[in-house]
Amino acid sequence: MNTLSTTLAASAVLALMGGAAMAQDSMSKDKMAKPAATEKCFGVAKAGQNDCKAGAGTTCAGTSKVDYDGKAFKEVAKGTCVTMKTPTGMGSLTPKA
Repeated sequence: MNTLSTTLAASAVLALMGGAAMAQDSMSKDKMAKPAATEKCFGVAKAGQNDCKAGAGTTCAGTSKVDYDGKAFKEVAKGTCVTMKTPTGMGSLTPKA
């Protein structure tokens, strides 16, 4: 091999290694990304769309029988619950009667 061929081959190998390292770094950052914080928001779930353990009369996800049941909750982005308006009022961080 002449010097030009050797240089081109070495450059190609380094470029491939650099690309692989950047891809690996990107994947590591994705895995380290934290999930968005959530909170239980009562009174905002439609019938059958509540999340698990919604209170008396329900056993788990999707078991609420009434829209906006004050005992049923939905996981929502942290800090958004009390700003959610429904036909029956605002969302609540605690169960409604």
